[in-house]
Amino acid sequence: MTDAFKLAWRYPDEQNRILISSLARLNGVAPEQILLGDGSSEILKICAATFTGKDRRLVVADPTFEAIADYSTAAGAETTKVPLTPSYSHDLAAMAATPNAGLIYICNPNNPTASITPKDEVRKFIGEIPQDTTVLVDEAYFHFADTPEYESVIPLIKDHPNFIVARTFSKIYGMAGLRCGYAVAQKETIERMRPLQMWDSVNCIALAAAIASINDVAQVANGRRLNSETRAFTVSQLESLGYKSIPSQANFTMFDVKRPVLPVINALKERKVQVGRLFPSMPNHMRLTIGKRAEMEGFLAAFRQVAA
Repeated sequence: MTDAFKLAWRYPDEQNRILISSLARLNGVAPEQILLGDGSSEILKICAATFTGKDRRLVVADPTFEAIADYSTAAGAETTKVPLTPSYSHDLAAMAATPNAGLIYICNPNNPTASITPKDEVRKFIGEIPQDTTVLVDEAYFHFADTPEYESVIPLIKDHPNFIVARTFSKIYGMAGLRCGYAVAQKETIERMRPLQMWDSVNCIALAAAIASINDVAQVANGRRLNSETRAFTVSQLESLGYKSIPSQANFTMFDVKRPVLPVINALKERKVQVGRLFPSMPNHMRLTIGKRAEMEGFLAAFRQVAA
């Protein structure tokens, strides 16, 4: 990244091509099937603008990552929110039954619940959705999932022109503040999205970091191991205090605080501990990002005080 500063006076065309080629090899697709974004958030915004509108609604789980609903509202679309199942997976049958669906958004693993929708259900769902409805699967947290019930669905893209996968460098690669993400889809779908992308939206410093991250073959495995160890410690400590967590397949956990969570969030903030925001459909649950061991010990110390 430091070396890339000497290129900051230039537009990032060459670095774009390098990263796209690397991502194509990594995911087993052609470079024409990759669209870079200013984080995966730009990908979500492009999808909302391309596939939703006045007569084409967005369908999402409830709760899930909220940004795409805001983007679709800006595009003039209505949003249908479908509650998660009792096991916190997407209710795919109910989502598929929504009329006038232009775009169905599946965050898997899901944010904020850190739960997964099983791979066989997702594969069946994608195969049965009508061609005039686009499916977007957000795999922001896929690196952290370690259950055999989960797998990336990028291999399904070759058979489904109405299917897109979003990825990001914000999570396992630690680049949330640098902003770099991408979409994978069939070439024709990417070309349909491209006119709505901002020119040169990924800067040369973020591109340098993304390229270096892909080339560091140990980074993902090490990050997954550290997250798993610290997540297990945190969840076990919460359980010892009597608080049950939803089984997590991500770099965060969601647990029941057994009372309205917003006052607890505010009390922690007063102690300089920042946790996840309120999700209205789960008002008694806290979303907690897994940091370093010392950070989680600091959270637990503060939480014991406010939960007493």
